[in-house]
Amino acid sequence: MSGRRASGPVRVGFEEATLRLPIDAIMPLRDVSAAIRRSIKYGQIAASIAEVGIIEPPAVVRDSVNPDRFHLLDGHLRVAILRERGETEVVCLVAIDDEAFTYNKRISRVATIQEHKMILNAIKKGVPEERLARALNVNIGNIRTKRDLLIGICPEVATLLRDRHVPINVFAELRRMKAIRQVEAAQAMITMNRFTLSYAKSLVAATPGDQLLETTRRRRTGLSEKQIETMQRESENLDREFKLIEQDFGADHLDLMLAAGFVSRLLGNARIVNYLAQHHGDLLAEFQRIADYQEAA
Repeated sequence: MSGRRASGPVRVGFEEATLRLPIDAIMPLRDVSAAIRRSIKYGQIAASIAEVGIIEPPAVVRDSVNPDRFHLLDGHLRVAILRERGETEVVCLVAIDDEAFTYNKRISRVATIQEHKMILNAIKKGVPEERLARALNVNIGNIRTKRDLLIGICPEVATLLRDRHVPINVFAELRRMKAIRQVEAAQAMITMNRFTLSYAKSLVAATPGDQLLETTRRRRTGLSEKQIETMQRESENLDREFKLIEQDFGADHLDLMLAAGFVSRLLGNARIVNYLAQHHGDLLAEFQRIADYQEAA
């Protein structure tokens, strides 16, 4: 695949229409090992495909040399299962951006909200909820909870959390707050990188009464007004501190990436590597660790 990189923020787009492609024309970017094929997740996906078919199309990108060949970006397990079943074709999304690294870094296909959308799509296609529950090996209550996931959640929060792994019960806590406070809470969870139920409950507890729904205000018991005011004040202070840290982190991270890039270029020079190996072996080992980190990041 080509190494073309666009300037500015990285964005992944898709061709307007899905394509039905021969499975033999799709080249996986990684193997599905025997251990993965024996896993519970693999079995669940296989059961789902057998029961309701492919709900979410795999994502591919055209080969830069042969436009009739495609590289598989997302959906390795789905395509592997289809091959096992003897299927010869599959409907795919075709990515415009030709970098699998970009796609995999930016898109999470198993995030909570995306799973909610998959279930809605299946229901719209006429798949009964009981059949979905059987396919996904969960009880029907779980399917209905995921179906109704975004009821009472403002669209801005759905956008903020669309690619995050958020426990379902966290959305129940977000519903206790008014829209503006929901957005603040979602932003706080992203800043803290904490999406736990306990943290969501602490945000609700620290929310001023006028930013809670009436039903939540009536339920909030066990804390005095003074305790609530203290929690609100501490929450605001913590939020300010993290915003300051976040600003510094951005600059520090940029400096680190520039330094790591410089080290990687140094290690690309054979003469420098030979010199370091002969005279500064410990320094060379540290440089190699930095370069390895950059490649993995």
